[in-house]
Amino acid sequence: MNASWQTFLESLGAVMQNGRVQHFGNASAELRYALDQVIVADLSDLSLIQFAGEDAQTYLQGQLSNDLRLLDGSNSQLTSYCSPKGRMIANFLLWQDAPNSYLAQLPASLREPIQKRLSMFVLRSKVKVSDASEAWVRLGVGGAGAQAVVTSVLGEAPSTVHGLVHHASGSILRLPGDLFELLIAPDQANAIWHKLTTHAKAVGTACWDGLMIRAGIPTILPGTQEAFVPQMVNYELIGGVNFKKGCYPGQEIVARTQYLGKLKRRMYVGNLMLDTAPQPGDELFSADLPDQATGMIVNAAPAPGGGYDVLAVIQIASVEGNAIHWKSLDGPTLKLGVLPYAIPA
Repeated sequence: MNASWQTFLESLGAVMQNGRVQHFGNASAELRYALDQVIVADLSDLSLIQFAGEDAQTYLQGQLSNDLRLLDGSNSQLTSYCSPKGRMIANFLLWQDAPNSYLAQLPASLREPIQKRLSMFVLRSKVKVSDASEAWVRLGVGGAGAQAVVTSVLGEAPSTVHGLVHHASGSILRLPGDLFELLIAPDQANAIWHKLTTHAKAVGTACWDGLMIRAGIPTILPGTQEAFVPQMVNYELIGGVNFKKGCYPGQEIVARTQYLGKLKRRMYVGNLMLDTAPQPGDELFSADLPDQATGMIVNAAPAPGGGYDVLAVIQIASVEGNAIHWKSLDGPTLKLGVLPYAIPA
C-alpha cells in the first residue's frame, strides 16, 4: 500500500493489518451495512501488472484463457493463466488502458511470482512487463445504488457489466453484482475518497471480499494455485474463457473438459459457522466419499449473519443429497446458498 495513502486512511480511523484495512471502527456493523447499502472499500491488497509494447496483445493472447482482441479500451474481461495441465495458476481482471498497453489485476500476494513467470516467456517479443500497482489507488464501490454514487462523484459510470470508462482522475470498471472498481491518481485519491464517503459508508476490505463471494466471482490465491481447471470455478459461466480464441497453455485440456468430458466438480456459495476463518485450500468432506476430500475452499470472508461466507469447489455428486463438512466428516457443516447465475445440470 502506498505509504501516504495508508496514513490518510489511518487518519480517518482505518485499522490496518499487513497493509489491509480491517475496519473503520466497527467491523460487524460494516458487514451488515454492506448487505443492502452502498459501501466504499480500499483495494490495496490487489496489485497491477502492466504489459506494454507493440507485441503486448499478441503475447498475452498466447498466454491467457480469454480473447484480448475483444478489448478496445471501453471494456474489461475476466481471464486466467493456466498451467500446461489446464490448472489455474492465477486469474485476472484485464483491460486495455492505452494503445498497446494492458493492465492485469490480481492479488498482491501473487503479483511478484506471476510477473516473474510471465516475463520468462516474453523472449524476443516487444513487451515490457512491470509492476504498475503504485500508479493508482484502487477503490471498490458496491451495493444497490453504487452506480448513482459513482456517477455523482465522477460524472459517469459504466452502464453495462465489464464496461470501462475513463475520467479525469483515472478509470472506472464495472463488475457483476453492482460492483465498481475505481482507479484513482494518487494525488487526487484523498479528495475523491471524501466525496465518496458523503454518499457511501467506508468499510474494511473484507466487506468487498464478501460482495465478490456473493457475486460468485472467484479469486485464485496461493493456497489454490493449480487446483482447478477454469470450469470448476464456473469461469466459463462468468465470461472468463473464450473457446474460439486459439492456443494458450492448457487450452487443449480446458477445451476437452468443455466439449468431451463430464465436469465432476463445480463452485458453490455457502456459509460456515466458524469462529476461525477458513482458508483457501481447506478441504471439505462428505459421507459419500469417506476416504477422500470432496471439495476445497476457494475464498472466504466474514459473513454479516455470523461465521464465514465461502466459495467452494465441490463434487457435484456430493452436493446432491449429502452434507458437506469442513476439514473432516465430523467437522462443521457447510450451509449451501444460491449463486446469482445458473449452474448447468
